[in-house]
Amino acid sequence: MATLFERILSGDIPSHSVARGDGWYAFLDVFPRRPGHTLVVPIRGVSRLSALEPTERHALMDGVIEVQQRLGAHFNTTDFTVCVHDGPLAGQEVPHVHLHVLPRTPGDGGGTLASMWPAPPQGEPDHEQLAALAEALA
Repeated sequence: MATLFERILSGDIPSHSVARGDGWYAFLDVFPRRPGHTLVVPIRGVSRLSALEPTERHALMDGVIEVQQRLGAHFNTTDFTVCVHDGPLAGQEVPHVHLHVLPRTPGDGGGTLASMWPAPPQGEPDHEQLAALAEALA
């Protein structure tokens, strides 16, 4: 079954185009967090960033930059929140890679990525635990 974004890409569902490039398409989010909230999706429908070929990832980031330039000119800003939810536990609602690009302006009411989580632990960092994790990841 085709995902929502595959149906948008095929034209079965209308979208409001912001830009299009080789391997990607950008369109306005229909339930925007703020005016200009844009989604940038790869043409090939995969659910995880790791499933994209290196050239597809590069093209997708080119799309993000193109969108930032267009939104920046319109909203008179150089600041953006760019985020991706990579998998359902990360908040991905449509199983098709997509990046959110939100222009940021003074007083827009948005927060930081850190505002999505409770406050970090207080006190001294646990360098022993961090070192163990870093070693395990290396």
